[in-house]
Amino acid sequence: MPATKLHTHRVEKPWGRRDLGFGFADVEGGGDPVGEVWFQEPGDTTPDMLIKYLFTGERLSVQVHPDDEQAHARGLPRGKDECWTILKADPGATIALGPKSPMTQDQLRAAARSGTIIDDLDWVPVKAGDFLYAPSGTVHAIGGGLTLIEVQQNSETTYRLYDYGSDRELHLKDGVEVAHLQPYRPIVSPGAAGDGRTILVEGPKFVLERLQGGERPVALPEGTTAWLVPITGSGSVGGVDWTAGECVTVTGSETIRASADADMLLAYPGTQRIG
Repeated sequence: MPATKLHTHRVEKPWGRRDLGFGFADVEGGGDPVGEVWFQEPGDTTPDMLIKYLFTGERLSVQVHPDDEQAHARGLPRGKDECWTILKADPGATIALGPKSPMTQDQLRAAARSGTIIDDLDWVPVKAGDFLYAPSGTVHAIGGGLTLIEVQQNSETTYRLYDYGSDRELHLKDGVEVAHLQPYRPIVSPGAAGDGRTILVEGPKFVLERLQGGERPVALPEGTTAWLVPITGSGSVGGVDWTAGECVTVTGSETIRASADADMLLAYPGTQRIG
């Protein structure tokens, strides 16, 4: 089929929130907070990419992911580059990206064990509209008070370095081995690519576009699937209607027809934009 609406899966997390918005119903009464909303394909398919919303009420653990080569050496299908589009941020919200200054593996290991890693990381202020790309190997921690869309390689291999004294398992050996020990260097987004089209990232693992409303033709190479994530507005593609809070996969050549108030993300694997 040229377009498929994905299943929506809400994941309760102790660090999540009850106020969601962006097309999602808030948690009523004393319900458990929601930390993540995933979009899943029907059947047993395992796509190259994964899209999720995060709703953070407090800081998440300090973690790192392997790259493709490191993942393959461990018998895993792929590494995990990921990026975040910030939709909402409380005053003072931050995301930690890499160490403030160069570290050795021994220093990183000791800081993770003692908890001083929190002070060693570079906590970057973020606001609505910001975009951050974290290549595999970037030591990071998402702060509280954020609503964001995470686009990533489809891998749940996470090496947890520090978790604020919780009893969850840490993965210091693997995490230290794959971690980048130099300060994080942000990418420069390619930027505007025509009226209402912005390229947020263009490779090496995937392309992410931000699109405004109207008619948007999409011509995907054979075998390539794109994920359409409407942040606001409504519309249709390939005979499938969609609205904010949903996600639709698209293949082949189709036209996205979106309301004038629509704000959308379009993600697909590859190293360069289509069209």
